[in-house]
Amino acid sequence: MGAWCVGADGTDPPTHSASGETVAGVILAAGFSRRFGPFNKLLLPVDGEPMVRRVAATALEAGLDPVVVVTGHQADAVWTALEGLPVAFVHNPASQTGLASSLGAGIRALPDAVAGAAVLLADMPRVTSATVRAVAEALAPAQGRTVSVPVCDERRGNPVAWSRAHFAEILALEGDRGARDLLDRHAAGVIEVPVDDAGVLRDVDTLQEWEAEGSVSVDGGETDRAD
Repeated sequence: MGAWCVGADGTDPPTHSASGETVAGVILAAGFSRRFGPFNKLLLPVDGEPMVRRVAATALEAGLDPVVVVTGHQADAVWTALEGLPVAFVHNPASQTGLASSLGAGIRALPDAVAGAAVLLADMPRVTSATVRAVAEALAPAQGRTVSVPVCDERRGNPVAWSRAHFAEILALEGDRGARDLLDRHAAGVIEVPVDDAGVLRDVDTLQEWEAEGSVSVDGGETDRAD
């Protein structure tokens, strides 16, 4: 599976790990949004733009380089939602098999030069670019910090950044569990990054959760913002 690019060159300076190496971004945007009925939640608006576009813009603002978006369900519509942004795309035709295949597709598409990758979930639109940058910059493989994870209110959240040392294990994952098991396996290399950002804990899994994040409901009515 190859990656292809769309959009112009970004203007934000690249984010580097604590060791001075480039950190990429992988956005998982291949899901089926089964709890949303006929709607693809990643295309629904949050603050006037598609949810997936908001997440991609955050990754770019954080200086991740490159930013790779993994598509699956309604790939063409996701592409259109991200038109004009300097991101790369890789399609996962096996996205129905679970999160692991999409994560692997994104990691496999990264250039050899990157030292690590922050993995962003396209249904977490409230994570700030400052948080993403802090998580990426906390990686320091030479000092044994090979995984970095944000912590808010004593709870771990997303995105998680992984050094290249773990890429082979990520590629070997199967099913819908993602890389969470690897956090336990490599606990000694995990650095927790304290953040004042509740967005790291908030994903959008239901229409009610989306209506709390967005400005309009699916039937056109006004909703109150949760924040």
